[in-house]
Amino acid sequence: MPTTQNKIEELKETGFTTVESLYSDTEIEQIIMAISHADSSKETFRKSNDLFAIRQFLKEIPEVANYIFNDKLKKIISEYFGTNYFVVKSIYFDKPETSNWYVAYQQDLTISVNQKIEIENFGPWTIKQNQFAVQPPIEFLENMYTIRIHLDDTDENNGALRVIPKSHVKKIYRPETIDWTTENESICKVAKGGIMIMKPLILHSSGRTTNNNKRRVIHIEFSNTELPDGLHWAERMNVLN
Repeated sequence: MPTTQNKIEELKETGFTTVESLYSDTEIEQIIMAISHADSSKETFRKSNDLFAIRQFLKEIPEVANYIFNDKLKKIISEYFGTNYFVVKSIYFDKPETSNWYVAYQQDLTISVNQKIEIENFGPWTIKQNQFAVQPPIEFLENMYTIRIHLDDTDENNGALRVIPKSHVKKIYRPETIDWTTENESICKVAKGGIMIMKPLILHSSGRTTNNNKRRVIHIEFSNTELPDGLHWAERMNVLN
């Protein structure tokens, strides 16, 4: 059985790892119940036949934080990242049983911020549902981690992430330049109550649902670096103290 150090080394080397059984069925039901009671008419909620998503998830449904940041997850954050890391972005994804929604290979190259300020080497800028996003210098992205909490069993048949191991060390890696004669694809299967941890720069994709099973995931990004010149993370939240 892999040790914590094995997992930390795997994350560093390949850009991703998984950890099972962080949440009990009761904790997951508490999270799902809080989501079901939220006001979905807000602009941060997106609903279609293929996807239900909540941006600024921890801001919109703050009561879920007590269930999400249990002692097990706090221990993961502290040991895998460091005690100075904090939340900078959160999204809830619900891919329904019959979803045809998929994501082609990409890197997560933007961060969510509180306003638009012209700063050297920050750009381009975008706005989604009144949320400013910008591509920062590469060192900000290299310093970040993402945790994906799985509320359902997830495999290649209902949208488990596919990743290209070690692609996170290749800086900006355009999907159209992937050389499949040298690259390999890994499928990140995660059981209900487990998590996937990844570096935002790893190339990743998600397929369509083919097995008629739901896939609900909470996506949370972490950093330990403040932004320059009056720019601030849109969802900055301390969770370890």
